[in-house]
Amino acid sequence: MQSRSGHSPAAALIAGFVADLLAGDPRRWHPVAGFGRLAGAVERAAYGPSRARGVAATAVLVALPALAAQGLSRTCARSGIARELALAALTWVALGGRSLRREALAVGALLERGELEAARGALRALCGRDAGELDEAQVCRAVVESLAENTSDAVTGALLWGALGGPAGVSAYRAANTLDAMVGHRSERYREYGWSAARLDDAMSWPAARLTAALACLLAPLVGGSRRAALAVARRDGGEHPSPNAGLVEAAFAGALGLTLGGPLAYGGHTQERARLGDGGAPGVADVRRAARLSLAVGFAATLVCAAGAAARERGSFGAAAREHGSTGAAAREHGSTGAAR
Repeated sequence: MQSRSGHSPAAALIAGFVADLLAGDPRRWHPVAGFGRLAGAVERAAYGPSRARGVAATAVLVALPALAAQGLSRTCARSGIARELALAALTWVALGGRSLRREALAVGALLERGELEAARGALRALCGRDAGELDEAQVCRAVVESLAENTSDAVTGALLWGALGGPAGVSAYRAANTLDAMVGHRSERYREYGWSAARLDDAMSWPAARLTAALACLLAPLVGGSRRAALAVARRDGGEHPSPNAGLVEAAFAGALGLTLGGPLAYGGHTQERARLGDGGAPGVADVRRAARLSLAVGFAATLVCAAGAAARERGSFGAAAREHGSTGAAAREHGSTGAAR
């Protein structure tokens, strides 16, 4: 269903995904990098070990990009430019699928050449866990887990919020997700200040994680897996992770790929023991490529699902407007007939 501008939100989401697929992240002047600098400035001005301060900072930092995106959309409309152009551009900069796969495959290529130390260093582009003592299987596990989690965060989530909330929705989601990455960890510094950012990101990522997990299970045969096995693992193990979202998508990827994820890992020198997810063997170098293929397939499917949802939403809004217009017209005609009778 086309909007009055002749374009549609569905086409905008598809265009944003294709732009990321072909070009990846903008090389310079990336809005997310600018947002990171803004969040750092707000933290320096407002930081305190207080939930109230964190809530205030989170509210401001998520509202500002949403308002700016909505303003950009309206400016496009007033200038005679299709307002969906704003949604396409913002979806492009919010997505990170190409960069995610590129970094994952780069780690895999280093491992294929036997360059374990270099692979440990390259892993830092994907996740923040301590990599200095990881062996090859542990590096591969970290890559597959990062691919799973970030397919939900950096691909499905942006598309879904673009479908639900347009430019403001995708911008608010990306801001919340970025802010969580910056201050949402459970360190002493951010335990209170980052609490609201972490909870907001959990809430906004909840639907995307479920869609990502469902699509990973559905697409399991593309990487040699079983839909039934993937769904069984996701149901059984998805709730065993500290995150209400990451655990589900990691379990779905583990089941789809026939692997076991989870186990020990360390952040900032603090070791954690994560629940085991899946029934297969430990990930190997070949599984990095399989996981990247699954991530790409999920991205394509999520684009189609979200575009269909956006089109249905657009049809519903136009249908309601048409019904309202029809009711108003009927009332006017009735008023005119009554006046003529007088």
